Amino acid sequence: MMKNKRIILLLVGNLIAFLIVLQELKAQDVQGYIYGKVTTVDRKVYQGRLRWGNEEAFWHNYFNAAKTGESKHDQYRVKSSKKDFDWENFNWDFSSIWSDNISSNHQFTCQFGDIKTIENVRRSYVDLTLKNGMTYHLSGQGYNDVGAEIQVYDEELGRIDIDWDRIDKVDFLPTPRTLNIKESAPIYGKVETLRKGTFVGYIQWDHDERVGDDKLDGDIEDGTDVSFPFNQIKSIARYRNGSDVELKNGRKLYLVGSNDVNSENRGIIVDVPGMGRVDIPWKYFEQVTFETPKTSGQSYASYAAPKGLNGKVITLRNEEISGKIIYDLDEEWEIETLDAKDDDVEYEVTLRHVKRIIPRNYAYSQVELRSGEMLLLGDARDVDSHNDGLLIFRSRDDRGQYVKWEEIAEIIFD
Repeated sequence: MMKNKRIILLLVGNLIAFLIVLQELKAQDVQGYIYGKVTTVDRKVYQGRLRWGNEEAFWHNYFNAAKTGESKHDQYRVKSSKKDFDWENFNWDFSSIWSDNISSNHQFTCQFGDIKTIENVRRSYVDLTLKNGMTYHLSGQGYNDVGAEIQVYDEELGRIDIDWDRIDKVDFLPTPRTLNIKESAPIYGKVETLRKGTFVGYIQWDHDERVGDDKLDGDIEDGTDVSFPFNQIKSIARYRNGSDVELKNGRKLYLVGSNDVNSENRGIIVDVPGMGRVDIPWKYFEQVTFETPKTSGQSYASYAAPKGLNGKVITLRNEEISGKIIYDLDEEWEIETLDAKDDDVEYEVTLRHVKRIIPRNYAYSQVELRSGEMLLLGDARDVDSHNDGLLIFRSRDDRGQYVKWEEIAEIIFD
């Protein structure tokens, strides 16, 4: 009798899970999924939805590498006598001017939606071109985005896994509205933390799982291994040496024995619309409540070609300098990120979302977002005394004015 009940419960659970996935697929838009064309070294071309390694799958996910200081430009400065000079054609790669003063290598970070092409130069290096035509020569040493196997869901051939050594070039393209995607929607929800705030957005669990088909693993109290797709889970709460997990069918379980549910978890990343990415260590995590996202994310077309950072710098001597800004002698574009921490909670704030930065002391700065939210961030060169300072260009003929970080009272972006 008990065996029959278990079979019935299992069948009912599977039916509920199937209906959940079916409903998600029916309602889901596909514009947020990465899409493009991969050309191999032997000139074969595959086109379809892309997944980077077994990780990045959406335009709002981030590509990371290290800047090398090299860029594809024919000239250092562009001059024009035209009144309607196009600043987008200006060469803003000025970091090499201050190469002797820069204290360490700089990271390059942008969302996949900001990228036009990636060319594989050699195993650890790529040429990445933004939508405005600017190309960066990047090193992948220490980053897994360069060297990753790429999954192409080719519209005719199905899934194809392509080793990095076989890749010549990736062209990113708008995702067709009619694209047939069998995976469920991205993981989305509200993450509550211990004294570090609440974050709502697209979730990467344990730095890994990010779509509803990905699974949460653990052991129930009798030691039995169990595994649940995230689209079947209502909530997860940290408790003692494991987690309390509530499924959407109402069943509640206490899970242990896996880095998905205990202190070995590498962290919960939340891509927060209007801010950027937040990486929450397990020790600050309290609970997540999952929701069905309204969309799979921003479309490729919604990521505008970058125009450069523009704003005003106010010094401690009350001098105001307005113009194009090179931040930390490194970040040139609004698509790049300001990287900092709140204790061990790591932030990557997209500069297009930053309204104002006010250095508070040698270790911290106050960051105001365009949404009005205020952040106090530190322990990173973008916001502390290790910052290499700012370079401001008032006009096309200006050779730039350098302002040391310790001389800055406030930075206001247009």
